Amino acid sequence: MDKQRLTLTALTLLPLAVACGTQPGSGSSSVAAAGSSPVTGVHWTLDSLTVDGRTRQAPESAYLRIGEDGRVSGNAGCNSFGSTVTLKGDHVDFGDIQTTDMGCPKASMAFEESLSRTFTGGTFTSKVKGDELTLTTDDGDRVDLTKEQDAPLYGTRWNVTALGDADVAHSLPAGAKAYLVLDEKQGTLSGSLGCNHVSAMATVRDGHITLGAAKTTRMMCDGSLMDTEKTLLGLFDGTVGYELDHRTLTLTSANGTVVSAVAGK
Repeated sequence: MDKQRLTLTALTLLPLAVACGTQPGSGSSSVAAAGSSPVTGVHWTLDSLTVDGRTRQAPESAYLRIGEDGRVSGNAGCNSFGSTVTLKGDHVDFGDIQTTDMGCPKASMAFEESLSRTFTGGTFTSKVKGDELTLTTDDGDRVDLTKEQDAPLYGTRWNVTALGDADVAHSLPAGAKAYLVLDEKQGTLSGSLGCNHVSAMATVRDGHITLGAAKTTRMMCDGSLMDTEKTLLGLFDGTVGYELDHRTLTLTSANGTVVSAVAGK
């Protein structure tokens, strides 16, 4: 599995393509203030990208957020990205794109590269209609987005996207569809470890989740899937910290294991 660098140090600027980089959204020396605007302070889900008349549907986890301080954060479907933005009226001008460097399926990588080139290819004209945002270039390329509310901690299906530690994360192996769901009424956490199902008692308090012993099914799976399950099982029978940011959930175990997940269906 490929590595995703998450070191919070100087960033490599990547103006035209998704490539190597460090954690986006930190260390930028130039930030253009965006101020109050209909496009700022909103979690925009990326729906589709149209370039040269061809429309690509965005991966489920792709999103964009523009802060009033001019900072941009988001996910292109696999890798996270950061940038700055200048807003003048309905004109939107993105700065250099900074990305993580996690290996992704070919379809996701093709979308990410096209999106990065489009964002840095020129100025957009924005149009907000209800919960929909359209960003269009002078050449007719277009990004379609929809406003999406923050995902609640409880009851959301949290699809696991990466495993690792504070410095390096790994994408899940092919076929590993791991997810977790917290049930507030039952006081449980349940889901899939990538192959086998799992459940445990769960108590949420003060930014931490205390998990009981895991109960799992006992199917034998491919070796890479079993490695994923072993890592996820390390969260149980102990206390993990959690951070909820809009539609992204990060779990950190006592031994430093970091699990990243996004809200999904």
